[in-house]
Amino acid sequence: MILRSWHYEDILKIAQMEKECFPAEPWSFQMLADSFGNENFSGILADDGGEIIGYAGITVNVDTADIDNIAVAQYYRKSGVGTALLTELISIAKSRGCQKIFLEVRVSNSEALKLYLDHGFKGVYARTRYYTDGEDCLVMAKEL
Repeated sequence: MILRSWHYEDILKIAQMEKECFPAEPWSFQMLADSFGNENFSGILADDGGEIIGYAGITVNVDTADIDNIAVAQYYRKSGVGTALLTELISIAKSRGCQKIFLEVRVSNSEALKLYLDHGFKGVYARTRYYTDGEDCLVMAKEL
């Protein structure tokens, strides 16, 4: 597996994986394409022999960053792909001078919550009924 930046030609595959990983509220093809127009956004892919097995994105805003998404194909979960992607996002934020990273996660996503807690993220507050299906989200942060 290698980590590399997103390329525009990757968007269709990313959009397909987005629908598989986040069926309730996936980013659209257009939202993913628009990320290329944002100079503060960085997208990272996990590539296994030409197959996209995971992806992640972060937006840096002066001294803070927001993790926009992290997704790993079902078959590759619990194999270190998510950890590698998250570690790379943290590295990007540090290299751009960020002091803190934020993210939002569904309260029911125990695998993601464990990943974030294991990497030093802490719950800051909950947003009730945040998602369209009524589920709450937990806003988490990590000091750098």
